[in-house]
Amino acid sequence: MNADELKALVRKLNAQATQSKMDLHDLSEELPTGWERIPEQAQQTFDAYARLAEARRQLAALG
Repeated sequence: MNADELKALVRKLNAQATQSKMDLHDLSEELPTGWERIPEQAQQTFDAYARLAEARRQLAALG
């Protein structure tokens, strides 16, 4: 992947991670309703930020 493709990927992953974070936040505001979804949403948020961190690492490596 070239630098431009990685930059586009980082933007896409950043948007996904931000949305996942907001979904987790919204879930927390609805508590105790929906508490069963906490582990799933937390894992989705964790995974989204892990993908974003990896893409940023790859982009930095292209330097």
